[in-house]
Amino acid sequence: MPSSSLKTHRAALAVLAARPAPTGLNTTPEDLILPASSIFDAPAVADQIAAASENAVDDRALRTAVVGILKDAQKNGRAAIRAAFLDHPFRANPTTRAYSWLTDCLVCAVLDVARNRLHPNPNPTEGERLSVIAVGGYGRGEMAPYSDVDLLFLTPYKITPWAEAVIESSLYMLWDLKLKVGHASRTIKDCLRLAGEDYTIRTSLVEYRFLTGDADLSVTLGDRLWSDLFKSSAPDFIEAKLKERGQRHKKQGGQRYMVEPNVKEGKGGLRDLQSLYWIGKYIHGVQDASDLVKHKVFTQDEYETFRQAHEFLWAVRCHLHLIAGRAQDQLTFDMQVQVADAMGFQDRAGRRGVEHFMQAYFRHATMVGDLTRIFLTAQERTHAKAAPMLERLLTRKPKTKPPFAIKHNRLTVSGPKTFLADPLNLLHIFEEAMRTGTLMHPDAMRLIAANLHLIDDTVRADPEANRIFMRLMLKYGNPERALRRMNELNMLATFMPEFAPIVAMMQFNMYHSYTVDEHTIQVISHLSRIERGELVEELPVASQIIEAGVNRKVLYVALLLHDIGKGRPEDHSVLGARISRKVAPRLGLSKKECETVEWLIRNHLLMSDTAQKRDISEPRTVRGFAKAVKSKERLDLLLLLTVCDIRGVGPGTWNNWKAVLLRNLYSATRDALDNGLEDLSRETRETVAKRALRDALADWDAADLKTEMNRHYGPYWQGLPLTTHVVFANLLHAISDSEIRVDLTLDHDRDATRACFAMVDHPGLFSRMNGALALVGANIVDARTYTSKDGYATAAFWIQDADGSPYEEARLPRLRSMIQRTLMGEVVASTALKDRDVLPVRMRAFRVPTVITFDNDGSEIYTIIEVDTRDRPGLLYDLTRTLANANVYISSAVIATYGEQAVDTFYVKDITGLKFHSESKREALTAKLRHAIDQGAERAQG
Repeated sequence: MPSSSLKTHRAALAVLAARPAPTGLNTTPEDLILPASSIFDAPAVADQIAAASENAVDDRALRTAVVGILKDAQKNGRAAIRAAFLDHPFRANPTTRAYSWLTDCLVCAVLDVARNRLHPNPNPTEGERLSVIAVGGYGRGEMAPYSDVDLLFLTPYKITPWAEAVIESSLYMLWDLKLKVGHASRTIKDCLRLAGEDYTIRTSLVEYRFLTGDADLSVTLGDRLWSDLFKSSAPDFIEAKLKERGQRHKKQGGQRYMVEPNVKEGKGGLRDLQSLYWIGKYIHGVQDASDLVKHKVFTQDEYETFRQAHEFLWAVRCHLHLIAGRAQDQLTFDMQVQVADAMGFQDRAGRRGVEHFMQAYFRHATMVGDLTRIFLTAQERTHAKAAPMLERLLTRKPKTKPPFAIKHNRLTVSGPKTFLADPLNLLHIFEEAMRTGTLMHPDAMRLIAANLHLIDDTVRADPEANRIFMRLMLKYGNPERALRRMNELNMLATFMPEFAPIVAMMQFNMYHSYTVDEHTIQVISHLSRIERGELVEELPVASQIIEAGVNRKVLYVALLLHDIGKGRPEDHSVLGARISRKVAPRLGLSKKECETVEWLIRNHLLMSDTAQKRDISEPRTVRGFAKAVKSKERLDLLLLLTVCDIRGVGPGTWNNWKAVLLRNLYSATRDALDNGLEDLSRETRETVAKRALRDALADWDAADLKTEMNRHYGPYWQGLPLTTHVVFANLLHAISDSEIRVDLTLDHDRDATRACFAMVDHPGLFSRMNGALALVGANIVDARTYTSKDGYATAAFWIQDADGSPYEEARLPRLRSMIQRTLMGEVVASTALKDRDVLPVRMRAFRVPTVITFDNDGSEIYTIIEVDTRDRPGLLYDLTRTLANANVYISSAVIATYGEQAVDTFYVKDITGLKFHSESKREALTAKLRHAIDQGAERAQG
């Protein structure tokens, strides 16, 4: 290496060693998670690179040596930051600065090598100046362990061959360091033009930060951005950010409380906080979020909220990256457990540590939502474009009276002192917003949030306060809007302290898509949609009940309180019912109404469980349910509550299958209540079913019809619908003992494919059918099997694909082929399923205890075995095979799945055709089922 180049290179490295700081490396930072020298030992690295420069035979060898040196420094730096962060798992801000600082050191070292050794240019021309600038999140000086490194290579004019060579060599070295580099090479003119056209580029330049090279060029860029672009385009920028925010939230699911949130892009996530900073810097030129207080964008308390949420969300993101070993921002279920452990959340008060962690997460997300709403609305108001004159003339302005006022088309207060003089105004303002149809002004939201202490026990007990609250739910046709805003401002939990524990409470399972408070608001929203007539086609029975009239006060209060007991060791239905004894009278309900609310809450899962976990064709099922309900009034209320509760669980939870089950149970129970429970008999159902089949097969030969009518036992007639009776009649007609007949048909009413089998019966056949369906990935949602008097098995399964949909016509031939091969013995299900019966990684964090119960009272002729355990692909096959091997006759199986939890219910007899009355037999069968479940669970863990 020439001595002049070596001197230049050493001098540059000496400068690097002396100035390791994020703002162009001019000072040593003091606010990192550990001392800067422990992250990147600049003098040592400088010496190593200098030595490598002396020994390198060519440029390629030098590049290789430099990359090796920097890789070691990078590895050591990351390890040091990681260890310090894990020791202080909530100190995210100094951690993100440390990762950014380490990246600064690596980038500057690479650029110095490229400029001073690989492409030395002792006398650069004016056009050969080069400034290297960090943009985006890296420019802000915040980096998670695996964040992107966004760089801008800035030149005064068109890029020169020298600059191009420096940039290319630098990028190759950075890529060799496995950094995910996003880069652009532009002039100042390019930056201004492209930023004017593209808001993504403009946003990244809002956060630009000089790293190395020509500092004057960087300063000129900043001056030009402010004077030529930012200064005159604030309204456009705000409008673009608001639109972008809306689109991002919609893409992420639209709700803040999605139970697998995206920490970066989701509602209430880091991107929302960053939007505050971008707009604040764009408008006010602030360098730090704390400066927004000086500009009266935030109060000091609001800034503290900003800071706490910022630190917490960045801590979560950093832990996510470290655990995944890559850039990951989705808090999947498996990651939630690991992040909670890393941050020190522990099991307590009957809840898992991961649930406490996620509640903390959602509370911070709520705070972020409140801040962004206040901030963006305030900026939108201040910098909004004027509406066109015609629009202003034609738009009817809402009117209100003191202490309220309309300002910029938003509801606010005419005077804070007058407004606060009466604490009831803190409730009145939500009603006024509903009455006028206006959104709330940020000043009003701030005023409410700052004065929640005025809502004390006296106000909570005030009849007028409670009348206002009930009007919000019952009078204005859209209670979701009022309740959501009250919840976001913490007014709901303040006015009703019993609601506070479920705010932002996550249920750690795959069934519920929302937190408990969000689920409650969703449930109420669905009821209001039924009332508005929006769901007549989807929910005809529920819509008819509403139209006929119910006690709306009872129903809305029951929905509001139905899950209020969640999160504690006691059964939430029992605890919720007890809480309602205190809350419902306070809300102004009569004694009878309070009793009905209490009953609904205690039994709010009864109808869902009965419909989904029991055989509705069994007369004793309906009889027992009717006895529990007692009246048509309660039946109507319970159906509405059940429908709204299921629909409020999350997108895709409600389907035609559940609708049919609930509709059938409702209809049978209503008839029983109208006509008397004595009409619910097997004989009556059998007579009706046979008459219907005779009518359907009117063109059959009399002898064939008689054979079909006489070949089946009673349960067959009671347990299947007419359409399925017709299918089996055709399958069994003239069947030979060697045949296996299969009918696959789309059942539109149930959103499922119906698979019917007919063949000579033999032991374990039902289990083999389950195995065949499991092999094609079919999700069995219901099953019935019967043996005819002449020895033929008739089995009906209702199945869905992995997406919960019926099988498309094109997929039926493969389905049919696999079923035939399995039933013929060509494929052994137990062997073929071994490789498929594996739990996805995101499901392995769940704990689902196995509970097996026997019920000899729920059916007249069968023992009901209910198995509640962890779901997996081969579970039903393992259970039915175990029962078959124990000589248990399965008449029907009712399959219910709640996320990761499966509840499989079997109606069975022993080998002699009797119920399982013997306790020893029940214990032996329980042991066998548990063994099969444990073995399968071990296999599924991989």
